Amino acid sequence: MAGTGPPPQPTKRRRNADPIPTTAVVDDGTYEVLAGPELPDTISWHPMTRALWDALRRSPLLADEPPLGWHFLMDTALMHSTMWEKGRWEFASEVRLRLAKFGVTPEDRARMRIKVVTPADKKRKEEPVTPAASVARRRNMHIAG
Repeated sequence: MAGTGPPPQPTKRRRNADPIPTTAVVDDGTYEVLAGPELPDTISWHPMTRALWDALRRSPLLADEPPLGWHFLMDTALMHSTMWEKGRWEFASEVRLRLAKFGVTPEDRARMRIKVVTPADKKRKEEPVTPAASVARRRNMHIAG
């Protein structure tokens, strides 16, 4: 017999939306001011570690990192240098975990909900799409397709 079951549930709004918003960090491409300290000269650092340290100091994510974070990264750099100098690859997983805390890879940034944007990306989002530009874009797509 049709219609004897319970009535359909009313449509409900989704309440499990992501509670943590994505944070945008602007990378303006100016690397004139390096963050953090230099590597101490008391240790012979492997060239790969020097390159990593330079990249970390230039990262927009670490521009406002407090000194305690840089001390943690200094210990990480020592492990990294030991790994490369002496072939102690058992340090690799620890180095990876430590660097992940600072959003080094795209996967780390996605997990932390951090997006690095450039001023060009920001400008592109702010530019309104005019009807004439929309029509021209569709016309170009039709010709290309």
